[in-house]
Amino acid sequence: MHQETATSVRNLSVLLSPTPRGARLARLLATEQLRSWGLPLDPAAHIVAELAANAATHGRVPGRDFRLTLYVVGGTLRIEVTDTRGDRAPCAQLPSPDAESGRGLVLVEALADRWGAAPGPYPRKTVWAEVALPEPVPAPEPGRPCCGATGGLFQGTPR
Repeated sequence: MHQETATSVRNLSVLLSPTPRGARLARLLATEQLRSWGLPLDPAAHIVAELAANAATHGRVPGRDFRLTLYVVGGTLRIEVTDTRGDRAPCAQLPSPDAESGRGLVLVEALADRWGAAPGPYPRKTVWAEVALPEPVPAPEPGRPCCGATGGLFQGTPR
């Protein structure tokens, strides 16, 4: 696992087994990393879950792991999942209404600001998604309520 502590670029990159357990671990690791960076978990955790599940299901080659990479540059979180099935390009399409699966990339398309796939190096492909991060909220001044909330407490002078 690799993580830079520089303030301008933060990243995580880890190899995981292409199994349901590896996909679950990808989501859990991403969630903890986002939390440690002070970033919102949604929609990134859902995107990681879908891309990792796809890598474990459709990108699986016995004996070859998939890689989860998260990094933040400026105001953008980029999520990348690299598997060893470069011959299988991802395609977001609506399945039939009674299908029990096949909606993962449709969800990624709906949740991400941008997403796509990049080939190589052979035999790999990387499916990526980007999420714009909210502007940081400055800390409230001491003695002032946060975001205009009073918390239900009386703020005036008693009569």
